[in-house]
Amino acid sequence: MLVWERPEPPDRPAPAPLNRERIVRAAVELADADGLEAVSLRKLAAALDVGPMRLYGYIATKDELLDLMVDAVYAEIRPAGNGWREVLRSLAETTRRAAHHHEWLADLIGGRPQLGPHALARGETVVAAMADIDVDAVMPVVDAVTAYVIGAVRREITERRAERATGMDQRQWQASFGPYLERTFATGRFPALSTVIRDAVHLDPDETFRTGLEFLLDGIQARLTR
Repeated sequence: MLVWERPEPPDRPAPAPLNRERIVRAAVELADADGLEAVSLRKLAAALDVGPMRLYGYIATKDELLDLMVDAVYAEIRPAGNGWREVLRSLAETTRRAAHHHEWLADLIGGRPQLGPHALARGETVVAAMADIDVDAVMPVVDAVTAYVIGAVRREITERRAERATGMDQRQWQASFGPYLERTFATGRFPALSTVIRDAVHLDPDETFRTGLEFLLDGIQARLTR
């Protein structure tokens, strides 16, 4: 029986009241503060002021805890809009926003299928918005948008972490490696790449995400209206 279906043990008021919601909220707070490596049953029990063994009445494994944490964040992903395009755009934007708020989500999103109540509610909203689309196209379309978001979010979070680790933001990084690229492009070996880097407009992360998403949605729309 999956954790979503398994009843919780009866609440005990002493030494501290406990339930899955409180456990998951504490785990999310630990992960938000110090990353997934900070989420251990020992640290979680200490944060809740209970013995570690007491947690096993509510959560059987670390994987179950991670599934519950991801589903708790899925409650923040609430796509809305009129029509499939608006809903998919909203899905992408709210997923990205949640991952920026909970960086550890980038390490888990796109892993095992998410079957918790919040994930299923999100899926129902998205699929219901695609009622006019051929049923065989629904999941490939959703999967394409999801794959784009996962890739974009993981890149952005990786860049954030690199900035923190090196103390260099994007502008400082460009200044540091700029002379190397200038020397390399001066050889004439990479003319197409040199032209794009020198002449193209360089968008900020928000603009980059939105532009790529619109390219994808345009392609989906063109395919669906053939």
